[in-house]
Amino acid sequence: MATTNTLYLNALQLLKQLISIQSFSKEEEGTATAIQTFFSQHGVPTQRKLNNIWAYNKYFDEDKPTILLNSHHDTVKPNSGYTRNPLDPAMEDHKLYGLGSNDAGGCLVSLISTFLHFYERLDLNYNFCIAATAEEEISGVNGLELIIPDLDELEFAIVGEPTLMQLAVAERGLMVLDCTAHGKSGHAAREEGDNAIYKALADIEWFRTYKFPLESDLFGPIKMSVTVINAGSQHNVVPATCSFTVDVRVTDAYRNEEVLSIIREHVSCEVVPRSVRLKPSSIDRNHPIVQAGLALGRTTYGSPTTSDQALLDIPSLKMGPGDSARSHTADEFIYVDEIKEGIELYIQMLESIN
Repeated sequence: MATTNTLYLNALQLLKQLISIQSFSKEEEGTATAIQTFFSQHGVPTQRKLNNIWAYNKYFDEDKPTILLNSHHDTVKPNSGYTRNPLDPAMEDHKLYGLGSNDAGGCLVSLISTFLHFYERLDLNYNFCIAATAEEEISGVNGLELIIPDLDELEFAIVGEPTLMQLAVAERGLMVLDCTAHGKSGHAAREEGDNAIYKALADIEWFRTYKFPLESDLFGPIKMSVTVINAGSQHNVVPATCSFTVDVRVTDAYRNEEVLSIIREHVSCEVVPRSVRLKPSSIDRNHPIVQAGLALGRTTYGSPTTSDQALLDIPSLKMGPGDSARSHTADEFIYVDEIKEGIELYIQMLESIN
């Protein structure tokens, strides 16, 4: 079995390689191949669907529950503030710079290293499935969601996102609603028509003031924000329609479908969700993996950001090296010590339940 230091050095080398390969969402062919090659070099057979790579521990036992270890290898496009080459994995002052180094390359290579630590073990209480997936940054349908039907039954998941290795035990869900108030067109100079803007105003005020009965212990109330409004064609025509967009951040107190139903009961406008896929998620604080993290001095919190955790219908813990505050920033970096700590803590937590 490789030492933690060897796992760390291999992880660092893999991360440098991934940074050097452009892997914007929907353009992850190169990094998918690099990850597949890395596994092959370590004697691990993999499966691939589009740009998603996954593998199981060597002595997979169908009678044992399976833990999913997941993170993504796609990146956002570099913003205009970059002063470095975003695809140059430069080392400086114990930092590894490069696009995707923090979000979420450090998490991914740390989880891959953790998987390799357990890969040949015969004495496990759990199986392991490692999945390096695509399109997370755009919540795309050809990432983790695409391969979930192909995976064996899963007991719970660790989703690698930068959390400073703290325990994100819940995550808000997201629904974007396209709403349309319908009226009747008419001439603004006469008492004609039924102004759709006025109808929309009543519903917009409801979105601004409504309080859902249930509140999350971690997040408090559901947050709804009207963010876009469009109506009218010219000054002298009463508009027949007024459309507006609502950003809804759903907590673990509700399912997306429940929130949508409540909204439709209270407003008169037409409400069409762009998607109900991005579900709120959580894991019980008494779950063994959470307790293992607490025993190592980690703290729990609720994450306001959305990840592939939203696509899972099993208990899941979001946790990984790096800092979410660095994600999508210019000159993105991760401290190399964070990667080493990530591998060590992942292994310690999973050893305690195996």
